[in-house]
Amino acid sequence: MDFRLKVFYTVALRLNFTKAATELYITQPAVSKHIQELEENYKTKLFERNGSKIALTPAGKILLKHAKNIFEIYREIDFDMSSFSKDRQGLLRLGASTTISQYIISPVLARFHQKQQDIKVNLLNGNTEQIENALINKEIEIGIVEGQSKNQSIKYIPFLKDELVLVCNTKNPLVKQSEILLEDLKLMKFITRERGSGTLEVIEYALKQIGVKLKELQIEMELGSTESIKSYLLNSDCFAFMSIHAVSKELANKELIVLDVENLSIERHFYITTLLGKSDSLSELFIQNIASHYNLKL
Repeated sequence: MDFRLKVFYTVALRLNFTKAATELYITQPAVSKHIQELEENYKTKLFERNGSKIALTPAGKILLKHAKNIFEIYREIDFDMSSFSKDRQGLLRLGASTTISQYIISPVLARFHQKQQDIKVNLLNGNTEQIENALINKEIEIGIVEGQSKNQSIKYIPFLKDELVLVCNTKNPLVKQSEILLEDLKLMKFITRERGSGTLEVIEYALKQIGVKLKELQIEMELGSTESIKSYLLNSDCFAFMSIHAVSKELANKELIVLDVENLSIERHFYITTLLGKSDSLSELFIQNIASHYNLKL
């Protein structure tokens, strides 16, 4: 493997020489030297430099595309060849959307590690849109997401059933109501996730089915994580639709409470995602491990 290509690949992903140097355990001047040698070799600039910021040139984008394919092949070679020894080895790059990474994935990874201790797992966190983009850009091999955007280049495997419920602080005056009416929703103040969140997409679709548009709700604030939403709810009279998996502890501790909403039930699946038509032995091993535990039909 050409180490200069690995340096380029790391810089291209991070778009930061300092971060690349730290990740590769070399000095920043060494990073610059390797990039300069590649640029001299190909007789073209790979990065545009604008002060402290850098960006890929058209030539750099082409080289990054090939570098991704090369390192993907190396990763598969390492894993497949390790099958001839006692211990399976390799690197698996996963991506998980926010709710899953915080409340679902850890036990899954722990079980996998118990069986495959020499396989290293890198986990990328982000919203569903970010995870799907990482999958399409071959920055990860497997994504586990909250929504199903039906991207035609992605294969979706139903993983785990989830329910989104309306929750609020147990001290909220509306907890005395036996049921929240549809007209009540438009008078309540909500905290939601940001655009691009799979959870928000599912909520928006479910509300639309009962004649309520998301823009008709009074959204007090958009927050980028489930934990920040829960903390906000505990310190306000706002409401939020949240995964039942995310609020189980707060419900048990009687800090938050679930409110029934007239004619509204929001169920969804979490999905394991891979690129359509793209499969490798390590990814299949991980997916089979999940499938055997959750009795999934692949």
